Amino acid sequence: MLNLNTHSKILVIIGLLVAYIIASFTALCLGDENLNPKELFSYIFSQDEILRQIIIDGRLPRIIMAILIGMLLASSGAITQNVFSNPIADPYIIGIASAATFGAVLAYLLKLNDYYYGILGFVCSAFFALGVFKISSKASIATLLIIGIAASSFLGAFTSFFTYLIGEDSFKIVAWLMGNIGNASWFRVGILILPLIFCLFYFYAHKNELNILLSGDDEARNLGVNAQKLKINLLIVSSLAVSFAVAFSGLIGFVGLIIPHTIRLLLKNYDNALVIPLCTAFGGLFLLICDTLARTLLAPVQIPIGILTAFFGAPIFLYLALSARRFL
Repeated sequence: MLNLNTHSKILVIIGLLVAYIIASFTALCLGDENLNPKELFSYIFSQDEILRQIIIDGRLPRIIMAILIGMLLASSGAITQNVFSNPIADPYIIGIASAATFGAVLAYLLKLNDYYYGILGFVCSAFFALGVFKISSKASIATLLIIGIAASSFLGAFTSFFTYLIGEDSFKIVAWLMGNIGNASWFRVGILILPLIFCLFYFYAHKNELNILLSGDDEARNLGVNAQKLKINLLIVSSLAVSFAVAFSGLIGFVGLIIPHTIRLLLKNYDNALVIPLCTAFGGLFLLICDTLARTLLAPVQIPIGILTAFFGAPIFLYLALSARRFL
């Protein structure tokens, strides 16, 4: 087990800040039109409104939105794995994200405002997550995987049907379903910040109870923790995080699988006082890098970001599924 002392924590924080600055600066410079640092600053302070909008209203909110969504997905993944005591319990794999997508597409079909995408997605994903939780209490890893695949396929059929009903805008929905942060705006950034702050505060406030859950429900009860109630509340809050991420970016899979598993593997430490903030920080950085690659690899064509995260995440998922052992 790796215990980080104060000096090590400071080094990690500095390292993350440097990585964020480099990744964000690179993302600002790269795009349909690549800029060197001098050109970038001249654009930012330019009197030309069009040039400023490319940076201030185009690339910058997209960078921030990618970070926020990565944080939401990674932190919710860490919590979901803890609740289910299961290494493959990623919101994407067990179907929570598909339920959120179903709700968001339904909101679009009903022509509701943007923030209702997250609200309706939250309602659907919360009910779904609680249903899976009830079933999974006696389920193995293989059973949970089958439930997730079956439920995702079922919800995907309804989502496809709703997409068909939308008509002319169906192509935009299909592109969104593959993972897309190209619709970033300062308004959407503002909406995402609120659930992120609430979810992270709630997760971290219950870090000690989460650590107790690692010892099992019986031990938690002996220590005065209502394990069932805590898990239900954590799943509801986790569903809130996933639903708002999905509402504004579509299905971006495996972030909630890759990051928590990697953090625990590197730390060899399951203390949620470390795992939650590190998963959050690395989740934002990971998705920022993926989005930058999605924008630039085949520029001016943009690759759906969900394709890139699947490219990285599928091998890890395959490894976990084949090993079929609990690590929590």
